[in-house]
Amino acid sequence: MIYQQQIPVLGELTLVAVEPDRHAELLHGWVTQPRNSFWGMGSHGLDEVRETYAFLDGLDTHHAYLILLDGEPVGLFQTYQPEADPVGERYPVQPGDVGMHLLLSPSRRYACGLTTAVGPALVRFLLRDPAVQRIVVEPDVRNEAALRRLRAEGFVLASEIDMPDKRAQLAFLTRHRFETDHPAGVAG
Repeated sequence: MIYQQQIPVLGELTLVAVEPDRHAELLHGWVTQPRNSFWGMGSHGLDEVRETYAFLDGLDTHHAYLILLDGEPVGLFQTYQPEADPVGERYPVQPGDVGMHLLLSPSRRYACGLTTAVGPALVRFLLRDPAVQRIVVEPDVRNEAALRRLRAEGFVLASEIDMPDKRAQLAFLTRHRFETDHPAGVAG
């Protein structure tokens, strides 16, 4: 277990490190669903998913976590150091920047309101590190649902950038903005 936080109404959120061999089948089931097409792995076979996460597991700059609610897997959360990622070649990385990706694939019982509840918990996880000052995301510009969610969570949209596999919308959430919008701070 990497992190735990009680989320009112939903239950206990836990982050655990992705184990590529153990979790490949679960992840493959999620990333290949048509509704998760923006994840960019829709045509990947099981072995390709396993290899992708084995590669990430070997990096010190990128991390993948399963999101569990009361022990049930509901999503995938990835973090990265922008200076060690292609996005870092496309904007001026600042000290304290950390990137994140989020894919939620809940069962029906968690489907309503999950993103709104889980988002702040994941930001709190990132902000436990006092060096983190700004969260960076770069969803596909066509992913309107993600862009709406980011705006609602306080992210400021910046420029569009060309990534190797997509046209992306840069967006940032500062520690100050998050702590102002969520006065409980970063405790979790």
